[in-house]
Amino acid sequence: SGEWTSEELMQGKAGVPSSPPSSPSKSMKKSTRKLAASGKVDPMDWGTPGHLTEEEVATFMKFRDEVEKRGGEFKSTVYSFGDIEGEAFCLTRWLRARKFKYDDVIAMIEEATEVRTSARGQDFYPDPVQALGCEPSVFMAQYPQLYHGHAKNGCPVFISKPGVLNVDGMECITTLDGILKFHWHVMMHDYTSRLKKHKEANPDFVNFQCVTVIDLEHLSTSQLNQRALSILKTQTAIDSVCFPETMNKTLVINAPRFFSLTWNIIKGWIDPRTAGKIELISNRKNWEARLRELVDVDQLPSDYGGKGMATTATLASDVPKGVMKQKHELVHVRTSGSSSVEVPAGGSLHVTVFTRSQTEVIISVVDETSKSKVYAEGVSVKHTGGSGDNDKPTSVVITKEHIKGPVKAKIKIQSKGGRFSTAGNYMVACNIY
Repeated sequence: SGEWTSEELMQGKAGVPSSPPSSPSKSMKKSTRKLAASGKVDPMDWGTPGHLTEEEVATFMKFRDEVEKRGGEFKSTVYSFGDIEGEAFCLTRWLRARKFKYDDVIAMIEEATEVRTSARGQDFYPDPVQALGCEPSVFMAQYPQLYHGHAKNGCPVFISKPGVLNVDGMECITTLDGILKFHWHVMMHDYTSRLKKHKEANPDFVNFQCVTVIDLEHLSTSQLNQRALSILKTQTAIDSVCFPETMNKTLVINAPRFFSLTWNIIKGWIDPRTAGKIELISNRKNWEARLRELVDVDQLPSDYGGKGMATTATLASDVPKGVMKQKHELVHVRTSGSSSVEVPAGGSLHVTVFTRSQTEVIISVVDETSKSKVYAEGVSVKHTGGSGDNDKPTSVVITKEHIKGPVKAKIKIQSKGGRFSTAGNYMVACNIY
């Protein structure tokens, strides 16, 4: 959209759409929107190109000059999604985040630049496996989340399911540091790529934001422990400082009654204007209707009131190259435990086990229908690392050679600890090729 003049920043630029609202209607197709009856700009248009006041334009121009003067890492932080976002829309995102208070905006970018330093040195972790320490599909099985289509205003739709977050499973496979690195990967490689592709296909798309659905179905008070809150807080902290004003709308659905207290805690981590973009809707009929206002049915998954592929099917299809199917099961072992998996004809099985337990166990893979058939025997598994949040868990490949189907395999775990001791948790990750 090029450089905007002062007049264009206040009145709009010919041929360039204004940043669309979070709840678009079919009638909202003009490049700029009318003033409200009071003469004030619609709250959803505040601070966007085409709707600035003279004072805000002056701050914008001063900010633009400072970004160009500093260049380098400072400018890279500002243009985290690249030049394709457009100068006016990118700069006003940062300005809105600090209510056009110039000194506060500069301080925020300096903080964000510092926060990004380590991740930038690693190119924001282009390899998600190296970031997490496991395949992303193993991570997603413990904390399902995915992008699914676009909202009516062009924003990517992101669906997260913390209601089924398996904290014990997460502890088995990765660390808080790994989750942080993976979040950098998602924001700088996955999310950014989606924005750029949509912009290239739809040049009028100017809203580099996201419509998020947070599904709290099955959430229990026991899940809201310090570990779970640390995961959520870590991600929120990065987004609020390094990716400001990227939330277009968030719907929190299937929220249990007790969540209101937790919500009051979470709201303390985000600024009031952002909190105002969040809607809590517990009734399924109501949240489905609201989602259909925001997203066309062909862009919504079938389990969220649309006609697209169900989220469970989408997640199940996102597997490593060559893998036909996966199964991930957290096995809690006192003295013994097991997990079973069926391998079809023509398929082959590969088994990896993750754990933080410092009690030694012996793992074998046998034929469940014929115990005399042993495919892998006597593999010792014991966590030898530290017990800190960022000490990596232990992972051991159980099947040195793939087990060919058809077979119904049973992964047996036998503790070598004392009779009255508890061995701990083991994540059994099965890949069927």
